[in-house]
Amino acid sequence: MTSSDRPRSRGKLPARYAAVIMPLTLSLLMTFVVSAISTLKSLGPTPAFIATWPAAWAISWVVAFPTLLAVLPLVRRIVALVVEAPRPN
Repeated sequence: MTSSDRPRSRGKLPARYAAVIMPLTLSLLMTFVVSAISTLKSLGPTPAFIATWPAAWAISWVVAFPTLLAVLPLVRRIVALVVEAPRPN
């Protein structure tokens, strides 16, 4: 049975999309938190925070996602230099 013959798990994307879904998820979560902290520090817990934060988050995500896609190969090489590869069983 080849991988194309196997039924996919219901509602899941094929494994080949992991290279895009991982940085997408990471960029969404990280920019959500970092933009919230930065905006809150600048404006304080005011109504202006609630009004400003979504736009700050969107702008930061638009920059972060393509940046992650671009630097991920470099990051993988750096990690490979400092982390020992797993031993085969």
